[in-house]
Amino acid sequence: ILPLVSVNQLLLLLLVLTVCAILYNKVHQVPLALRNETVDLDSPEEMEEEIPVVICAAAGRMGAAVAAISSIYSNTEANVLFYIVGLKTTIPHIRKWIENSKLKEIKFKVVEFNPMVLKGKIRQDASRPELLQPLNFVRFYLPLLIQKHEKVIYLDDDVIVQGDIQELYDTKLAPGHAAAFSDDCDLPSTHEMVRSVGMQNTYMGFLDYRKQAVRDLGISPSTCSFNPGVIVANMTEWKHQRITKQLEKWMQRNVEENLYSSTLGGGVATSPMLIVFHGKYSSINPMWHIRHLGWSPDARYSEQFLQEAKLLHWNGRYKPWDYPSVHTDLWENWFIPDPSGKFKLTRPDS
Repeated sequence: ILPLVSVNQLLLLLLVLTVCAILYNKVHQVPLALRNETVDLDSPEEMEEEIPVVICAAAGRMGAAVAAISSIYSNTEANVLFYIVGLKTTIPHIRKWIENSKLKEIKFKVVEFNPMVLKGKIRQDASRPELLQPLNFVRFYLPLLIQKHEKVIYLDDDVIVQGDIQELYDTKLAPGHAAAFSDDCDLPSTHEMVRSVGMQNTYMGFLDYRKQAVRDLGISPSTCSFNPGVIVANMTEWKHQRITKQLEKWMQRNVEENLYSSTLGGGVATSPMLIVFHGKYSSINPMWHIRHLGWSPDARYSEQFLQEAKLLHWNGRYKPWDYPSVHTDLWENWFIPDPSGKFKLTRPDS
């Protein structure tokens, strides 16, 4: 009998130890999603930070947003959350495109932009009517669209990213600055391009200095402008300084007084930002915003220079999904065809 009792006791002891081991694992187990990372559960700041990236998906240019998202996602290990902003009519198309392509792995939220917020704030006489599209003004309303993030990246849709977006997100903003931009005079290698296509890169190109309200700003017309197609923004400062309200004020004044220069159609969305952020913005690394690729159908940068660039921007009329345009091969590397067939590239043989 004694050996039998001993065996039963031993089995009972083993059972108790097994249950204890299971319970211990349940309590101390790292969640599956974090299993491959070194995580100190007592230090939340060591968990991977989410990088919010805002991109608009406009009718007729959704392929641009797709290529931009594809390039960002393919070149980073960071935890990126895409905020894809569209109008009510375009949202189903972009959602279907993402969910039925290799982009279905991305983390994204679709945000509807209500164009009624722009009522009475836009003049209808710009030389480039496409710049009056409501989504061109999404960047003015970032805190209304993005609620839970302290720091946000905004990108125009006509960009591709060749570097790790984490680098751009790590851009340091000086105390009291609500945003960082790229200065239009920041890179000597782009100056020749600017001269060759007759571009303006000063405030004179965006504001009408014949108007008293513009002269009263006290900003020299030769002051270098900046490009708001790539923005790293601090939401706390943006709200604290009521940036959106300030931008709306200058939009309304332009409706009443026609303050923007007619030499540059891009002034519609850029001009109010140049006024509101004058002398109060931080700088983005110049290689993180190589622009003007869309200003001429034949003016080109050197291939070596473009290979070194972290972000390419086809600002201007000549877009890489249309024809004619330059450096389209770099853009097409990241383009994903529309599963519905609605969006098609325009090419000389198409």
